Amino acid sequence: MTRLPHAALPIGNVCYGTCGWTDPSLLASGRFYPRDVRTPAARLRHYARHFPLVEVDSTYYAPPSARNARLWVERTPPGFRFDVKAYGLLTRHPVATGSLPPEVRALLSKSARAKERVYLSAVPPAGRERLWALHDEALRPLAEAGRLGCVLFQFPRWFRRSQASRRTLHELAERLPGPLAVEFRGGGWMEEDARGDTLALLERLGLAYVVVDEPQGFRSSTPPVVACTAPLALIRFHGRNAETWEASGLTAAERFRYLYSEAELREWLEPARRLAAQAQQVHVLMNNCYGDYAVRNALDFARLLGEASATGTGPPADPSARASSGPCHDDPRA
Repeated sequence: MTRLPHAALPIGNVCYGTCGWTDPSLLASGRFYPRDVRTPAARLRHYARHFPLVEVDSTYYAPPSARNARLWVERTPPGFRFDVKAYGLLTRHPVATGSLPPEVRALLSKSARAKERVYLSAVPPAGRERLWALHDEALRPLAEAGRLGCVLFQFPRWFRRSQASRRTLHELAERLPGPLAVEFRGGGWMEEDARGDTLALLERLGLAYVVVDEPQGFRSSTPPVVACTAPLALIRFHGRNAETWEASGLTAAERFRYLYSEAELREWLEPARRLAAQAQQVHVLMNNCYGDYAVRNALDFARLLGEASATGTGPPADPSARASSGPCHDDPRA
């Protein structure tokens, strides 16, 4: 059984958690949930006793619902936060046609409805408007309860740096109230000659840049540049399994199968501390969701950060201690 901390408290202003709490690989491992914790409600309550933050990934595959959002609020303690991943169609990913709300699916052409997967380009304007409205309606219970950490827009590698893509980022800021966060998968946004403009754009729009740790050298790779562009800063750990990063035919658990060593996690303590000095809140999320790897590494990172905080080298516990300097743009692996 994975060892659990006594309380799910942030470390200073740094919240930590995993990308999802009901991943099939985690449930199958039997290493986090007790045997008598079997229902969705019981699992979320158990998770929330040990982490102050979770990322909701199911909303990437189907739009969020207000009913689920209300249940999440009811099943978690005050102060617990949810980062909600935006529906894949809104981030230019193809989605299963059957995942579309019936009223949106009815607006598709006959040929589009017959396909297994659909892109946003096949959805008429009225359907797109409805998808945005559904997000706003569904996330309102979380926002009103003070539980919405952010809405995460993770774009694919074909979301290239261009004027059209910049207009998309402008649209995000206009469509939904914050906090909103943006993660790139390649696309040229964070190449050395472009990253300054990219980060300045996000800062102007009030969008949080998502710092990533992931395999390098691929079309979908983004360098681990540390930057704060909004009151919220995020770090997402995807593992460093280069063999599976762009492999086809794998499950998400197989693709992100990687257990960080303590030494690898320590590389991120100083970057997390600097982000904590700049942002009102920092979210650290483990997406290496294979078995209990993400749970273990999230707890490991919290322990290491707590130890650093106890020695005065961790994140500031007092918000007034945060620096007012501009974004830091550096690479913790350099």
